[in-house]
Amino acid sequence: MISMEFRESVIKPTLEKMGLWSESAESLILGTAIQESRLKYRKQIGGGPALGLFQMEPFTHDSIRKDYLDYRSELKEKVDQFTDNPVAEELENNDEYACAMCRIHYLRVKESLPAAHDILGAANYWKSHYNTPKGAGTVSEFVENYERANHGLDGD
Repeated sequence: MISMEFRESVIKPTLEKMGLWSESAESLILGTAIQESRLKYRKQIGGGPALGLFQMEPFTHDSIRKDYLDYRSELKEKVDQFTDNPVAEELENNDEYACAMCRIHYLRVKESLPAAHDILGAANYWKSHYNTPKGAGTVSEFVENYERANHGLDGD
């Protein structure tokens, strides 16, 4: 399954290199990529600005760097180990960098991460803190996509 390969080859090693791995973080970040891009779309469908498998918008990327990482040099170094060019365009094809930025996006949230196997909790967390209440994605869609990707129902 593509989702397990991505989890093992990109998400887990990236989070471990950053010193920010937990089973909860790994599960939430995997769910985010599945929901945002189905682990295949690197540009937003319909021509929007979101980039990469985590579909992060350049504005969000730049805000994380300027308003958060610029004040946390050790954390910034952990993110920058994945790129020589820390610009939003890197999100499109540099999966480790995009994963690191996704983790930092969630790290800024004061609320604890949902439990690793709480997919509904992850869906709600994603909706509140990544997609936002005004975003097009839904909690039920996140759960459905996560379960499909992780149980081989999509032919992966």
